[in-house]
Parts: sequence; structure tokens; C-alpha cells
Amino acid sequence: MAGVLLSRSSSRLSSCSSLTRSACLLPSISPSSPPPPQPPRPPVSLPPARHLADRRSPISQRALVRSYASVVDRFERRFATMATRNSYESILTALPKPGGGEFGKYYSLPALTDSRIDRLPYSIRILLESAIRNCDEFQVTGKDVEKILDWENTSPKQVEIPFKPARVLLQDFTGVPAVVDLACMRDAMKKLGSDPKKINPLIPVDLVIDHSVQVDVARSENAVQANMELEFQRNKERFGFLKWGSHAFQNMLVVPPGSGIVHQVNLEYLGRVVLNTGGILYPDSVVGTDSHTTMIDGLGVAGWGVGGIEAEAAMLGQPMSMVLPGVVGFKLTGKLRNGVTATDLVLTVTQILRKHGVVGKFVEFYGEGMSELSLADRATIANMSPEYGATMGFFPVDHVTLQYLKLTGRSDETVAMIESYLRANKMFVDYSQPQIERAYSSYLELKLEHVEPCVSGPKRPHDRVPLKEMKADWQSCLDSKVGFKGFAVPKDSQNKVAEFTFHDTPAQIKHGDVVIAAITSCTNTSNPSVMLGAALVAKKACELGLEVKPWIKTSLAPGSGVVTRYLEKSGLQKYLNQLGFNIVGYGCTTCIGNSGDLDASVSAAISENDIVAAAVLSGNRNFEGRVHPLTRANYLASPPLVVAYALAGTVDIDFEKEPIGTSKDGKKVYFKDIWPTSEEIADVVQSSVLPDMFKNTYEAITKGNPMWNQLSVPPSTEYTWDSTSTYIHEPPYFKDMTISPPGPYPVKDAYCLLNFGDSITTDHISPAGSIHKDSPAAKYLVERGVNPKDFNSYGSRRGNDEVMARGTFANIRIVNKLLKGEVGPKTIHIPTGEKLSVFDVATRYKSQGHDTIILAGEEYGSGSSRDWAAKGPMLQGVKAVIAKSFERIHRSNLVGMGIVPLCFKPGEDADTLGLTGHERYTIHLPDNVTNIKPGQDVTVTTDTGKSFTCIVRFDTEVELAYYNHGGILPYVLRSLINTQN
Repeated sequence: MAGVLLSRSSSRLSSCSSLTRSACLLPSISPSSPPPPQPPRPPVSLPPARHLADRRSPISQRALVRSYASVVDRFERRFATMATRNSYESILTALPKPGGGEFGKYYSLPALTDSRIDRLPYSIRILLESAIRNCDEFQVTGKDVEKILDWENTSPKQVEIPFKPARVLLQDFTGVPAVVDLACMRDAMKKLGSDPKKINPLIPVDLVIDHSVQVDVARSENAVQANMELEFQRNKERFGFLKWGSHAFQNMLVVPPGSGIVHQVNLEYLGRVVLNTGGILYPDSVVGTDSHTTMIDGLGVAGWGVGGIEAEAAMLGQPMSMVLPGVVGFKLTGKLRNGVTATDLVLTVTQILRKHGVVGKFVEFYGEGMSELSLADRATIANMSPEYGATMGFFPVDHVTLQYLKLTGRSDETVAMIESYLRANKMFVDYSQPQIERAYSSYLELKLEHVEPCVSGPKRPHDRVPLKEMKADWQSCLDSKVGFKGFAVPKDSQNKVAEFTFHDTPAQIKHGDVVIAAITSCTNTSNPSVMLGAALVAKKACELGLEVKPWIKTSLAPGSGVVTRYLEKSGLQKYLNQLGFNIVGYGCTTCIGNSGDLDASVSAAISENDIVAAAVLSGNRNFEGRVHPLTRANYLASPPLVVAYALAGTVDIDFEKEPIGTSKDGKKVYFKDIWPTSEEIADVVQSSVLPDMFKNTYEAITKGNPMWNQLSVPPSTEYTWDSTSTYIHEPPYFKDMTISPPGPYPVKDAYCLLNFGDSITTDHISPAGSIHKDSPAAKYLVERGVNPKDFNSYGSRRGNDEVMARGTFANIRIVNKLLKGEVGPKTIHIPTGEKLSVFDVATRYKSQGHDTIILAGEEYGSGSSRDWAAKGPMLQGVKAVIAKSFERIHRSNLVGMGIVPLCFKPGEDADTLGLTGHERYTIHLPDNVTNIKPGQDVTVTTDTGKSFTCIVRFDTEVELAYYNHGGILPYVLRSLINTQN
């Protein structure tokens, strides 16, 4: 869970410092009774590392688990009397300005005079500084500081530490349910006799509306306006709700639709690198409800994705409990070869790190090759941390970072303050000086000159394919059995040609033909080199007379208005337009499934002939069923390659040997004829990407647009729920909730709802993309008078739990072993043997009072940090998931919703244990939460006599506290009530 006990002042960028933390908290405490005497504190003049508070003190999380009622009483008293002093006040140091005066004060790491600091990775130093700055012997203790200082010895032991990020970042898909839950919590507070206004963000929250635009209109100069009008028609209700939230809740900034992709806006505008709050300087850090929050790591800002559930708790001032991570040192040397892009580099890095294994770890990049990578290149690599499985892919601040800050419009004084602070506090890398060797948990090295052009696919981002091997790999995929690298197309039908008519013109399509080519997603649209590289490919192609087939859906969705400015400045946008890559909107489109419909004739040709159609996109995700239901082969590629594949019209091509097309004078045109050199790209970047573009774009970012500004919202602080709404619905999380926690929930004689293999992603679990006309969610909407053409996407309806529960496990490509090879969103009702939708089976079990569990293989829950991947199963009645392994964020989200995550013992799984999923399962967890320990063994028995041991994946005692309360939100609600009554 994440949180910082800071409160924003009237300025959007300001918050209380650690020195005035009690002032932020005291308004929440009842003033009617005098506080008890101040408990004794260690003298601040003594070396803090040698005078550590007892971690088992009455206010620790362990005590909370052991005796909630007793702790609440003591917690209230300590909370109300918390001292304003910091245990490390003696190292608070002034940072002088070069011309006199000071920038502010900071907690000086050098003043600790501890030689271990020099060997710490830079990413760990940020955790250390946070612990020192927030060390009040209450939520952060001196013992926590010592754990981080001794990282080389403690990190292998999986020790728990608290971390307080500076802010929270939301996008609208995840932001809407977060605001829905906050509104619901206000109602619950009122019902329980407490003040609903206590539910309010205590730290800065930035919400960027970027996930709602769809590519309804493409290949048109009017596409941006047309798509935005449709976006507002579909989402007017939820946009109005978010606008209400921006007024009803303090500390919440909402960036209106049409402004850009959340991560690019964060990189170019919201990221601070160093904050100066109340005269206290400290590093910027952020947790976000999108796994690609990690893009900000390229700017030297520590940030990663958490579930919406965790983010909500963070907003409400709860501390983040995390396992002190190992750090993989990734050394970069040399320089990228001519024609190799940052996308090629990140796909290579992703494959290397996936193979190495970095789940739950930080990756920190270093080496002389760093000077050859632009900030945008670094952000591209950092962005795809979720794809290689790391918590962060971190790039420490150096001269390249400072240059980017100036380029993007940060003031000279701000940049000077950032450099001075980071240098003074051992957080700045100066590659012009000898480097002190840092310690890492493991080491990797990549010579940049070894990177070659590549794509990834057809179903996973880490399945890299060198461009020169693409044709052979495609043939192998056609031949291979159905799987991550196979489609099992019979030999005699691999050359099938499907004839159809497109707008009265004869057309044909075959396996591997491209039907979607999209320059989209945060990974690449922030990078001028690949965006302008794509435009140069378009220019060369147009000059040779090449065209893109009219039935290929081409689109360009920039990550911010800055991209449009430099494409226009360069004079290259017209060539993209000529090939059909008109700008369709500013937001996350094809990469998250907002690709819009294909032309009906194309869809029919694919479906009726069972064609394995392809999509090529500059995104970060290509899981089957995500990009579009009809594109079974999806390849990630650089923006220039997206244009090249659109021109070729197929992925079944050898670019080295086969022509892309024929020029206007009848000559064959090859890949090399349209591919720009690195020098050509660098020249156009240098002349076209200017600081004023960033300043002018972001000066107006919060002003909105006419459609946003016309939305009227009520001034009330409590939301008035509309029972007829199909977008915003009051969730049942606090129904029948009492002040006392319910304690552990027994899982007895549970049925198996689903039996999965490996790599079940959150895209398989969480509702995403379009709502299928035959799905339970569609039935729900039709029953409420919604026309199928107005279904919109699951993402747009995340504020309605009724829709989302019905869409959970509704992915059309899901493989459930209970169906014995059949693919689709159904399962077996074990007692009757009936095959029904997952929701209908879950509902039947719930109505009969039966618990359910899920069996799974490795990497259960990989992919985006989708809170509905945990909320949905909880609403369907799932009580536990037994898997070989979990993706980090999803496991914590399951705990946050009260679902027990269990791991099979190493070497075991459902198959080796002979489990079919037709058994009934009893999980023998202790009845008292005080008898449950993180990582302990538990026995699972079945009604068939089988018994096996699993590891319970409550990884910290804080998570045990959540489990005791039935989830993180009830825990937060009870904490607020009991600390403020």
C-alpha cells in the first residue's frame, strides 16, 4: 500500500513538510479531550542509527495484527500527540544558492558519515532519504533506516520497510473507480456516524483523462474532432463525475481529455525531480494506477505502478509497506548502430531482463553508454518495466536529465536547485568524473552496438524477433501448435486468399496481412527520434509514390500536443497524413484496445475465412485479444517500422530481400530505400523540437476545451447516486460493515471456478476492450435500455461494478482447463456439469452459499496493474487463488480485496498433484490472524482425499492487517474512524 502523510496547500505543487506533519494531522483529531503526556524520545543530538525504537512497540503493525482494539486506543493517543521533531533533525542542512541565500534545507545523507551509502544503488538512496526525512518513530522508525542503510545484507532477506512517495498519479480508467470508492467511503463514514469529509486525499493527486478516446474515425483530417465528440458523447456522465471529484475532494488536479497520455504528461510536465515544500528539499517520487508509471524513472524520479486499491489508501494517508528490493545493475556500453531505434533497444532489454528474472526488483542502468542515450530513449526503456517484470527500471539523474528539464520548459533556477540538491546529497551521476563502484544484487551488461532492428510478437512483448528473421518466424508461427508462438494453421490453407469488396473496390486478404497499423502508446510517442523517424519514412515513401492499402486502419495518437507542434514544425506531418496516419486524438488508443471497429467488409473477410490477421503498433502490450478481437497476431514495433509494415501490407515479408512496393516509375522499392539514417533523424530533431513548444503546450493544459468546460456539476461534497446510471454505480464494498474487523474468513469446501495454466494476464482477468454482444455485461446493459452501439468499452464503464463483475474473465481468448481445450469466457458448473459464462457460474455458486477458488500456473496476473482484476473476482465470490507464482502488483491487489493468494511448493502445480479442478477445496488457515505469519505453510485438502501444502503469500504483516479487516478499504475506513472519534 502506498501513502504519504502530506497535505497540499493552496498551491497545486505544495504540501506539508515532515517538520510540520502533525499540523496536517491534528485537524482530524477530536479536540475535546486533552492529549496525554508526550512519550519519551531519544535526544536528537545523538547518532540516530544507534538509538533505534523497538519495532515491536505498541503502535507497530505487528501489534495492530495481534490486538486491534488495544492498538487503536494507543494509536489514537500517539497520533494525537505525535511530536513535530524528526529523529534525524541533527542532519538537516541548508543548501546555499550560488548568488547568496539558500534553496532550502535537506536531510543530508553525507552528514550520516556512513561509508555504506557510497555503495548503495541510487534507487535505494531515494528510499533511504524518504525514511530519514519521515522518521518520526511512529510510522517510520530508526530501525527502518538501518535496514535500508544495510541494504547489501538485508535485501536478500526480504525485509519489510515503509516508503512514503510524494504524490499519486491516476488515469481515468483507473481514476474513475478510485473516485467512486472515495465517494462510497464518504457514504459509509456517514452511515457509521463519522464525518464524511474525513475521506479526502492527504497528498497531491494528479488525474489525467487519457484512456477514453477511441479510434472511431481514422484516415481523416477531421479525426481528432470527430473522435473527441464521440468520446464526450459516450463518457459525458463519467467525465462529469470526475469533474465533480476535482471540486469535491481537496488536493486533486484533473487534466482534461485531449491533453495527452498520462505518462508523457507526467514526464514533460508533472514530474518535479526534486520538490521544495515548506523549505524542505527532497526527491520526487510517485505511485500511479497504471503500471507504466515507471516511465518517469527515465527522468530519475522513483515511480512505479500500484493497484487502484493501493492508490486509494495512499490518498487517505496510509503508509506504503514494501519489501526492500534487490537491485539488478544493468551496464550499457557503446553506441547504437545507424538505423537502430530506441524501440529496438527496449525490446532487446525486455527480452534480456525477462530471461534474467527481475520480478519484484529494481533495475538500475549505468555505464558509459548512458551518455549516448537521450532522456526520451531512457524513458522508453523505463516505460516497459512491467513488460520485463521489474518494479522500476531506474536511470539516475545526470547531465542528460538536466538538459531535458531545460528543453521541456523547467526554469533555470529550478534546474539549478535540482542539480545542487542531488549533487549535495549523493544522488547525481557525473560521468565526467571517476565512479565509485556501487553494489548490486546481480549484474548484466549490454553492448549497444549489438542491438539490431526487431519486433516483438505475435502475442507477448518479450518474444523478440530480429527483423531479418521475421519471415521465417512468421512461417514457424503458422506451423506451430496454438500457443504464444503458434496458430496451428494447416499447411493446405496457409496460402488461402479471402476475396472481399471494400467500398465497391475488389480486395483480398490472407494470413499475416496487416489490418491495423498504429503509432500509439506512451512507450514511443514521447520520443521525438522515433516519431520524426516515422515521419521521415513517410516522406521517403510518398516521394517514391508508395501508398498504404485503403482497408488498413492507420492511426497516429500523439502522447501530447508537443508532438503535433514538432511534426508540423518539421513539415513532415503532411506525409504521414498522405499515408493515412492522420492524428486521431491525444490519448492511449490502440495499445489498450481502443482501436475502434474495422470496416465491416474487412471484419467479415477475417471472420468468415478464419484469417490470422495482423496488427503492428508502437505500443507496449500485444497480448491476444487486447489490441482488437480480430487481430490474432499483434506485433510491437518502432513507429518507423509501423509505417514500413503498413506500406508492405503484411508481416510475411523479408525486408532485406523482398520489395515493400513499386514506385510511381515502376521500380521495386526496398526497405533500405525508405529508411532514414540516424544522422537524418538527429538533424530534424535538433531543428524541430524546441523548448517553447513545451511551455506553450502546458501553459494551457488545465484550461480544458469547450466540451469539458461546458460540463456542469453539482457543488455537493457527497455524490448523489443515480440508480439508472450504467456508468457510475455505488459498489457494495461497505454493505453491512461494522466498526469491528471481521477477522479471517474460512475457505471450506470451495469449488474451483477456473483452472488456468501459465501466464494468465490481467487482460484475461479484468474487463477490457469492447463489450461482446453475447456477454453477461451486454445482457445487463440491454436490460437497462442501452443500445448495443452505445455499449462503449469496459474501460469506460469501470465506475459500474455491475458491468465489471460481469466482464471479469470474459476475455474471448481465455483458456480454462475445465473446458478441455475449448477457448472462451466460459466454465463448468461442477455440481451439474453445465457449461455457462464465468459470471453465471459464479453467481450460481454465490446464491447457493458456496465459496470458490482459482487454480493457476506461473506469473498469474502479469500485465497491467488492473484493480478490477482483483475487485471482479472478489465480487464473483472468489476467496483464494492457488498459483505457481504471481505478478507483484496483482498479488498485492488480491490481498487488498480480501482474496488469499497461495503458492504451490516449488516443483509442484495442479497437474503434478493430480488436481483436475473438479474437487472441493478447504484451506486450513488459522482462525485467529495472530497465528498467521507472512510466508508460512498452510495445508489444503480436497474432498477426494488429496492433501498438499502451499505457501500463503501475505508478504508483510500490514497485508495481514488488511486480510483481518476484509480488505484494504475497510481497513482504511476503520482506521480513520477509530483515530478521529
